[in-house]
Amino acid sequence: MTEQATLDAKLAAEQKQADVDHHKPTAGAMVNHVLSNHMVLNVKLHQISWFIKGPNAENYKNVLKNTIKENNEWFDKIAEQLLDEAELPSSTMAEYTEYTMLEEHGENKYLDAEEMLNTVVEDLTTDNMFVTRAIKLAEKEDRPFFQQVLVEMLGWNNHQIRIYQALLGKTAAEGLGDDEDDEDFE
Repeated sequence: MTEQATLDAKLAAEQKQADVDHHKPTAGAMVNHVLSNHMVLNVKLHQISWFIKGPNAENYKNVLKNTIKENNEWFDKIAEQLLDEAELPSSTMAEYTEYTMLEEHGENKYLDAEEMLNTVVEDLTTDNMFVTRAIKLAEKEDRPFFQQVLVEMLGWNNHQIRIYQALLGKTAAEGLGDDEDDEDFE
């Protein structure tokens, strides 16, 4: 077998296993959704920081810059944790695009500052659905350290939600309510 054939066979086996894992979700598969969400979130945070306008724009940019830095640290931490758990983290733009549950739009750069910041809250709230599901799956699969890291990530997401809600003049949970999409995971 040629080296290229060997590489192709390994990738095919990985993709087959990923398909199986995503149809009967495992903690690893769910965390790949989280990883993909945070890759797209990184792009969206940059978009906001580049295009946000208004009297508080410079203050918002400082908060965004900190969130981008911490989000990138979480992205790496989660990918490393997947590897520690003998899982394969998504590593291509095609995989991130397939597994993310966040949406990006070029026209978002024209939103007003409040609408831009609200998209961060919405994205982190969406991501929390996947993080909490991954926590439950890690517990079910008896993977305590995986579960612990995910609980820490949930805390970081919640902290970011509180920060962005405060920038919008809201309390941490104001306007968020229960998400009906959680029913999809039952």
